[in-house]
Amino acid sequence: MKTMRLQVLFVALAALMAAGCANKTMTLEERLATLPADTLFRINADSAFSEAWEIRLLQPVDHRNPDGPKFTQQVFLYYAGADRPVVVETEGYGARGGSNELASLMQANLIRIEHRYFEESKPDSTAGWEYLNTWQAATDHHRIIDFFKPVFSGKWATTGISKGGQTVMFHRYYYPEDVDVSVPYVAPLNFGPEDERMFTFLEQVGSKECRDRVFRFQKLALEKFDNLFPLFQKMAEERSWTFNRVGGPEVAYEMTVLEYEFAFWQWGTIPCDSIALEGSDEKLFRHLAAIGDPSYFADQGLAYFEPFFYQAMTEIGYYGYDFDKFGDLLKHARNGEMPEFIFSAPQGEQYVYNYDIGREVSDFISTDAENFIFLYGEYDPWSATAADPGENDRCLKVVRQGGSHRTRIMNLPDDQKEVVLTTLEKWLDFPASR
Repeated sequence: MKTMRLQVLFVALAALMAAGCANKTMTLEERLATLPADTLFRINADSAFSEAWEIRLLQPVDHRNPDGPKFTQQVFLYYAGADRPVVVETEGYGARGGSNELASLMQANLIRIEHRYFEESKPDSTAGWEYLNTWQAATDHHRIIDFFKPVFSGKWATTGISKGGQTVMFHRYYYPEDVDVSVPYVAPLNFGPEDERMFTFLEQVGSKECRDRVFRFQKLALEKFDNLFPLFQKMAEERSWTFNRVGGPEVAYEMTVLEYEFAFWQWGTIPCDSIALEGSDEKLFRHLAAIGDPSYFADQGLAYFEPFFYQAMTEIGYYGYDFDKFGDLLKHARNGEMPEFIFSAPQGEQYVYNYDIGREVSDFISTDAENFIFLYGEYDPWSATAADPGENDRCLKVVRQGGSHRTRIMNLPDDQKEVVLTTLEKWLDFPASR
């Protein structure tokens, strides 16, 4: 009991100290001078900002052991003014410099954070994959927000696209008081490594005529395997692709055909009547490769995406394919006991999926969450596993009719765009650019 009281007292004192630091105002120069950063340097800023910085911030690999090993996390800071809102973009992968739609619309400061275990933000090889989880990543973001809170008097928002939008939801679940507003774009909230809601969605998306046309092309690509596979091999040779981890080039070809359906609806880059159902073998293969993207199954790209697939196989989920509807047309790809994309995750690991976390975040969104704006495209398969505020009227969900994974505020219809901008103005207490 005495130990418990000491722990409670320590937590209370830590909270008071943090509150004191947060209430103390600092200039940007003062904050940058005292950051625990490995390096920081000025970068070019566009006319919306007076200055910009690239920062390599020192972060604990394990936030439960803050004095333990560190890694450097890449952060970009674009300064518009201490009294302006602050938009924090939580990337799901690597980070690059450049503009952000929400920051531009709200004339806001921008802090862009690269996700841990990607690009410049990788711990060294001795750090285990177990530190790549939603809580550790959310605590990265929480710590960065705390560092810069004393600099800015305006309100704060988090935003991110796709996996970056997932990151927004998880961060706000763990740290609901960090920011005033959150705007996840086209962000899934999956309930498993192969969320079955995806199958139902793909059976109903768009028109029956378009769905049938997609299926007819997939069948044609499988029926013409002997003609099209040599073209696949030629492309792989020209681009130095290998397909060992997926099970060989024949499996990769059939997986590309299976991926075609998801990718067609996700990106919406071509109309249904442009789906190639006739023509030369070269024409059919060009169409398959343009939409299905064989590189997704190549060994050469897997190193970059391994951190993502580790998360997908443990906490944030993904999708699978419907093998059954193709019957014996599939000669090489098989629906095994393990998730299809386990081959993309780090090899040699034991994967146990946390089926609770997605539902816990979903419950938070439908009950306690405040000031979220969720943006989705109607035809985007990731809308199958969209966040659902339900009757929580403190959150707003906007679905663009016929929209894809490219749905953004500025390509919404005028009436939906106005609702979003008006809501942002109210919640951030700052006028939006129109």
